Amino acid sequence: MKAKDRRGLIAGVIRDSGQLTVEELARRFSVSPETIRRDLSLLAEQGVLQKIHGGAKRLRLHQEGSFDERLATNAAAKSEIARKLAGLLQPGDTIFLDTGSTTLACAEEIAFVADLTVITNSVAIARALGYRARGARVFLLGGEYSPSNAQTVGPLVIRQLGAFQADYAVLTVTALDPAVGAMDSNIDEAQVARAMIDAARQVVVLADQSKLGKTAGFRVCRTGEIDMLLTDQPPAPPITRALEDAGVVVR
Repeated sequence: MKAKDRRGLIAGVIRDSGQLTVEELARRFSVSPETIRRDLSLLAEQGVLQKIHGGAKRLRLHQEGSFDERLATNAAAKSEIARKLAGLLQPGDTIFLDTGSTTLACAEEIAFVADLTVITNSVAIARALGYRARGARVFLLGGEYSPSNAQTVGPLVIRQLGAFQADYAVLTVTALDPAVGAMDSNIDEAQVARAMIDAARQVVVLADQSKLGKTAGFRVCRTGEIDMLLTDQPPAPPITRALEDAGVVVR
């Protein structure tokens, strides 16, 4: 068995089992403990699992704080991501923006791009663009109102998204693991994001360094469905290589 194939199987076994020792893995794959230790070190660098004394265990699911707490953290990282998104967009583009503290920071920056059409389920984003945008058309999706994040969610939102076609689905996520994909800790937000992906030409994920190599409870999309990752600084080389191997442009 090739080393790359073995490591993929090791990652799957750890995800399924939760935790295994070096000796258990060595017996299962008929290789030496030293080989397993090297495999685990590489997989840990890639953010696939957590290496512990004598073995490895599944990564804990990443959780996020409240929306207000997130607004107060990583402000510089969000500003850098917002700047990159504004540089990507062209006048006249149509974009989906989902709910998030990072997408809200982006709304304030992209307001200076002329003649955008923005479709969002975030009341705060719609308000920000409405005050500042240069000729933008803003569509606020209606549905069940979730006051904790000032957003609309549920079947009505997803049904309305089917009436639009966008150049970009711009999504903020809780976690991004190259082996799994983009994930959210809120099932309603994950469902809205998936519907936006289905109606967009390209998928742009926004994630600062704190979210890379992490996992969360609800998958938004697989890595191969992501066209571009906008982040605040270059990811660790193993994560960058894994993303680029999946066809993701990292900026």
